[in-house]
Amino acid sequence: MKVLFLSFRRRKIILFVLIVLVILLLVWLFLRSEGAGTVLNPTENAAIYQGKESKQNIALECNVVWGTEYIEPMLDVLKEKDIHITFFIGGEWAKGNPDLMNRIAREGHEIGNHGYSHQHHNNLNLDGNRKEILDTEKVIEAETGIKTTLFAPPYGEFNDTTLQAADSLGYRTIMWSIDTIDWKRDGKEKILQRVMKNPHNGALILMHPTADTVTVLPVIIGKLQELGYHIGTVSDAIQG
Repeated sequence: MKVLFLSFRRRKIILFVLIVLVILLLVWLFLRSEGAGTVLNPTENAAIYQGKESKQNIALECNVVWGTEYIEPMLDVLKEKDIHITFFIGGEWAKGNPDLMNRIAREGHEIGNHGYSHQHHNNLNLDGNRKEILDTEKVIEAETGIKTTLFAPPYGEFNDTTLQAADSLGYRTIMWSIDTIDWKRDGKEKILQRVMKNPHNGALILMHPTADTVTVLPVIIGKLQELGYHIGTVSDAIQG
């Protein structure tokens, strides 16, 4: 009787183990599915908020869909300081301002993709996200010969679908670690305070073409260089 009881108990244990293994297999298969993979494995195409921490590189990134009248003064400052930065350009702006865009490229600045019509990309489906990026890419490449590979979503808004779309087109999605919030137009001192509050290795500093930004840009460059930072493009920062 004792032997039979142990045998029955052993069968129950084996059955329980088999059930657990089946459940684990089903869970694994679910996680391997396309939808779950995108949500649970974001590191495959995650957005980049900061460059390498191992070197004193800082990148300036300027989103361009408005503020056209401040682009040339900004370029003048950068040329004088011998600094090259990244301009994330909207497709509609690129189409309407080919001469300015060509000057940006000619003077050695990095050109990134800012979507075509300044959409909220987190509200777009996969095809919509891809179209915004591709339409911009085509305009920029046709005019400058440059194939963009960095994408900065307008408003800083994105979701897994946006990341998937960018990744499928060979893009890296770029955010920032320091925001000048210069679009508020609340004065150059505020912009300077936001930048100098916490400069750090690999910082990605977001700005826009505004009057205050142009005025304070030489000061920002000077203060960061005094701290030993090399100021350059987003690619400089993320590649270390």
